Amino acid sequence: MRITLLLAALALPLWAQSPGIPGVVAAGVEPELVKDGFMFTEGPVGTPEGGLYFTDIRANKIYKIDPEGKVTTVRMNTGGANGLALNGGELYAAEGTAKLISRGNQNGRNTTVIDITNAPLLGAPNDLIFDAKGGFYFTDPGATPMFPKVAGQFGKVYYVATSVGIPPYPIDDKITRPNGLTLTLDGRFLLVDDTLGDTIWSFDVQPKVKSKGIKKTEFAKIPLLTDGESLADGMAIDREGRLYVTTGAGIQVFDKKGKSLGNIKVPKQPSNVAFSGPDKKTLYITAREAVYKLKMLSQGPERQGK
Repeated sequence: MRITLLLAALALPLWAQSPGIPGVVAAGVEPELVKDGFMFTEGPVGTPEGGLYFTDIRANKIYKIDPEGKVTTVRMNTGGANGLALNGGELYAAEGTAKLISRGNQNGRNTTVIDITNAPLLGAPNDLIFDAKGGFYFTDPGATPMFPKVAGQFGKVYYVATSVGIPPYPIDDKITRPNGLTLTLDGRFLLVDDTLGDTIWSFDVQPKVKSKGIKKTEFAKIPLLTDGESLADGMAIDREGRLYVTTGAGIQVFDKKGKSLGNIKVPKQPSNVAFSGPDKKTLYITAREAVYKLKMLSQGPERQGK
């Protein structure tokens, strides 16, 4: 009897371990806490040297994790900065509370790139990503609370060309609450998820953003829902074109054709993800009051940022 109980105790961790996802993350590898004690973490983006920027929306701060794991504050009074992006060595921030997108560095905001003077309908800019031409896409789900849902209310997706002062070009205004976004590795398709829907949308934005007729198709359905909603948030893509989507159930992973590959569970509900580390084989996860990291089999894209 004693031997039976001992064997059962030894076997228990094996039953509870993460099953892993082939080619993505090994079985038994779990998210490791980097630091907690924040208010609401978001916006991770890897730095060229293997570090990470991320935001604390409610504390109005931007932090940096260096390659050795040291966390420092690099900006304060960020206007509720949410998504971040790097372009040409400068850090761009979607400032939801301030209703603008800024460009700056660790010393603060240098330039307001987009605000209500050239985009009067901005509600709460959320996430952004640059293309190879130096323009960027951003989502604006609006400033109203998610719940209760309002029938017929939609957010917007925009494109901004390289020149400061040019009004953003509307890509879409029919997604209930557009949130996370990324570009495929070839830059041809923009992928956008919907916090209050189960669909990840694909927009054919190449060879260039056109004045009419950007094709919109369904990339994937999010299989694991929470109370009927995906709660989809930030996204990242790896070197093989696989897509990582933070949701209420965890980080749901899809292949480059939109097939579901599995789910990575996180101790707290994740809000966003980004690859970093010297070899881009570390997946950083912002999750409510904490930041985690996960050792991956997959590798982040060769391009700058996400």
